Amino acid sequence: MYIFLFSAMISLFSRNGPIAKDAARRRQMPVFFDRIRKEIKSVTYKEARVYLEEMSKYGSVLGLDTIRGLLRELGDPQESLRFIHIAGTNGKGSVLAYTSTILSEAGYRIGRYVSPTVISYLERIQVDGMWISEDMFAQMTSQVRDAIARLEEAHKPLPTVFETETAIAFLYFKEIQCDLVILEAGLGGALDATNIIRNTVCAVFSTISRDHVGVIGDTIEEIAENKAGIIKPGCTVISSGQALSVTEILKTCAARNGCCFIQAESEQAEIHRADYREMELSYKEYTHLTTSLSGRYQITNLCTALEVIRYLHTNGYPISGKAVKNGTAHTVWQGRFTCIGESPVFILDGAHNESAALKLKETVENYFPERKLIFIMGVFRDKEYDRIAEVICPLASSVYTVELPDKKRGLPPGELAEAVRRYCPDTTAVTAGNNSISKAVAMALAEAREDDVILAFGSLSYLKLAETAYADAISDKPYQTKKQDTNSGRKLL
Repeated sequence: MYIFLFSAMISLFSRNGPIAKDAARRRQMPVFFDRIRKEIKSVTYKEARVYLEEMSKYGSVLGLDTIRGLLRELGDPQESLRFIHIAGTNGKGSVLAYTSTILSEAGYRIGRYVSPTVISYLERIQVDGMWISEDMFAQMTSQVRDAIARLEEAHKPLPTVFETETAIAFLYFKEIQCDLVILEAGLGGALDATNIIRNTVCAVFSTISRDHVGVIGDTIEEIAENKAGIIKPGCTVISSGQALSVTEILKTCAARNGCCFIQAESEQAEIHRADYREMELSYKEYTHLTTSLSGRYQITNLCTALEVIRYLHTNGYPISGKAVKNGTAHTVWQGRFTCIGESPVFILDGAHNESAALKLKETVENYFPERKLIFIMGVFRDKEYDRIAEVICPLASSVYTVELPDKKRGLPPGELAEAVRRYCPDTTAVTAGNNSISKAVAMALAEAREDDVILAFGSLSYLKLAETAYADAISDKPYQTKKQDTNSGRKLL
């Protein structure tokens, strides 16, 4: 593992590596921080967002030294918190959602730190499923901004936007006095800013597969070693079912740190009923649980979360069976095989890599046999989009490719359509700029009959826009829409 991390760091810091490129941009950051410090004494929410958006222009850098310095300047708020730290390629957010909702139902005050977001920027920082308020976000940002100004005056390294957001989250969770914080790793594990924590109760791993190739590793084994970096001495390691080589890496790292290793056994789950609306299943002592997260891959995610709950229940965090049942039923996680409409069925799913595409394909084939499928697809250019298309697009009768809100990272719809046509000849590139997504939704609805299925998938970054476009398109249509549970969108006051 150490040989891989050393070679990975050499690659990252090489002249042409991502860290070197970002470091060149960050040399401009002191000018930005100096200007902000002089112009703003206290910030509103709008000003806080502008501050962070300006900071985002300077890129991202893997490593812990800078955030360590920032948190020290803030009094190390993370040291007063206890964490469940989740890493993985697919399913991190769903495992987080199940675990945190069940714990909240059990009466614990639970912080959530998630990325990327689907509905709102504020949803990345939550307590008991409710977003941080704009006022509180502005207050926390002011404290972090002042700490950054002191670092700049002392000529110390300055943080990236993700490091700054992570510090804001830790301050907030300390202020609210969370019993546990469930922390989703951003990129990889070992060098991710969230890995600055020490008080890890459980290190949890959702399914690990190939993603961010060349940044955190070139093979699934290298990627697993990087993600295994979140394992802290004495914590308990809990993992979804993995490829054998990944399991061995996680077990080895757990043993090296004196950690107990538990692996979810999703094959033991008994499925009582399942369709695209909800599932009912039993797992070990937890019987007849219902969930509205209905993709077949959610079986693995729920079983992993239940193993976390089983461990906590016997180690100082009593959790009743009623809390498990209610928490599972109340779990909401947008953009994960989310049905937003009927007649035609309209599904949103954030499948943005090969592994997720394979699971989505299985789910679609299981729930919608013999149904006409119409796809809307948008992905980032750094994803294995050709492989995603090869896996799932042969199922479609037609595909509409769209332009993402993040035009720098997004793959242009024309390039994506060219790749997709090899697997679905009836593919249309919707090149309408900022109206690309709404136009694609309108075109798909115009094509669909009432018993057809429309699936918008790929990057999570555009799914909220697709949902909004759908709502606008059907506002004067006779389609029956599925009422959404908006519990996850409430804000803290």
